[in-house]
Amino acid sequence: MMLTQQAIADALKAVKYPGYSRDIISFGLVKNIAANNGAVSVTLQLTSPNPQIAQQLKDDCERVLKSLPEVKMVHIEVKMPSGQPAAAGAQSPLAQQNRMPGINRVVAVASGKGGVGKSTCSVNLACALQRLGAQVGLLDCDIYGPTVPLMMGIRERPIVSDQEKLVPPSNYGVKLMSMGFLLEGDAPVIWRGPMIMKTIQQFFHAVEWGRLDYLLVDLPPGTGDAQLSLCQTVPLDGGVIVTTPQEASLGVVRKGIAMFEKVNVPILGIIENMSYFTAPGGERVEIFGHGGGRAEAERQNIPFLGEIPLYIDIRIGGDQGVPTVISSPSAPSAQVFIQIAETLRQKLPQP
Repeated sequence: MMLTQQAIADALKAVKYPGYSRDIISFGLVKNIAANNGAVSVTLQLTSPNPQIAQQLKDDCERVLKSLPEVKMVHIEVKMPSGQPAAAGAQSPLAQQNRMPGINRVVAVASGKGGVGKSTCSVNLACALQRLGAQVGLLDCDIYGPTVPLMMGIRERPIVSDQEKLVPPSNYGVKLMSMGFLLEGDAPVIWRGPMIMKTIQQFFHAVEWGRLDYLLVDLPPGTGDAQLSLCQTVPLDGGVIVTTPQEASLGVVRKGIAMFEKVNVPILGIIENMSYFTAPGGERVEIFGHGGGRAEAERQNIPFLGEIPLYIDIRIGGDQGVPTVISSPSAPSAQVFIQIAETLRQKLPQP
């Protein structure tokens, strides 16, 4: 292995931030890497003025880098913010975010463009995780076009608790929150960015989610206010990208991947939806092409979570409010979601 900046960065992914399962690279703490003739210099910038954490990260970085055969000397500089009182315990490196009490993992499901079946994937993955024994919530952050109430077969309004918080309704064992629960019929939402940001914050902090193993967040397509608001509100444990095989979808997916990278959210993988269609006679028809999602995952060096064919019962389940994972859990259309959910569960062990 050549002693390149990328090789050093890859090695530093083994260093976890104290108290978190995420590494210092995904948190964006590594600000400078230099290597020359076996000497390595790394600069970390922390947001928490905690000397114990600084020393632990320094020691861990030195240990990891000194284990590389090409490294002869290591210098780690840890910078901390000044003028703040030192904390007694581990703090999040994303100081403006607040981890939700009782929620172990928050995962965003995103897409670059609309029409790729992102919400369909979200509801089926949520139901699949619940079927695997997890406590699951699903937050529909598509303010302008909420479809989770339809796909999950529930239209009741959330009640207000004694603590003046919304109690999320549930169906199929999944707790749900959506703008669709708060709207009258087909009333449109005509809001500017600040209102969207405030609503998303309230969906986290003004809702009694209780204890959850996973909270899936169904994001609207694109990289706008809703996506940035989410990334600024809570620390995400990962993002899942949904795409269809053709270049028209993949080209926009790259922007979604870049957005997650800029806000230091680890990408758990890509799902290729509408991968192919099997005709009644058994002929395989690749309506939108095939393999684009896997190829993009390989190009970006991120995991490929699987391909979901065009199954009619997936569409019927979404329209009727009974996801295929619930209506036909042993069918091929459901098994593909269950397999992807199992992969995600392995990637996101409970803290």
